Amino acid sequence: MEDGRIVLCGANAYERKYYFNEKFAGIPDSIKEELHIICVLFTEEVGGIFTIVFEENGSISLETDTAEDDYLYDEISSGLMVREIRRNRQEMLESLSLYYRVFILHENILDEEDE
Repeated sequence: MEDGRIVLCGANAYERKYYFNEKFAGIPDSIKEELHIICVLFTEEVGGIFTIVFEENGSISLETDTAEDDYLYDEISSGLMVREIRRNRQEMLESLSLYYRVFILHENILDEEDE
């Protein structure tokens, strides 16, 4: 993405498709499968488009979007599900952030632990 953000994965209820960014092929298969399930279940339940994005600093954003004419999209459920994913998958999301910082941003995280 132009603003330094990179999509990790996402699902689109309109096209019934799942996307995983192959730049992150080194992520363990079990985590890839879990991401796939999270994204697809989200769009099946709420509709719209759901993406998991790495921010420029390595933090993770969970984003939803909808077509203007999608009157079936459930905005309330969307917010609730995002909070539920953050709460129930906090450890996995933190691990993905660490993965990004080490393998993509090439940060030396050992320096941070010494501080």
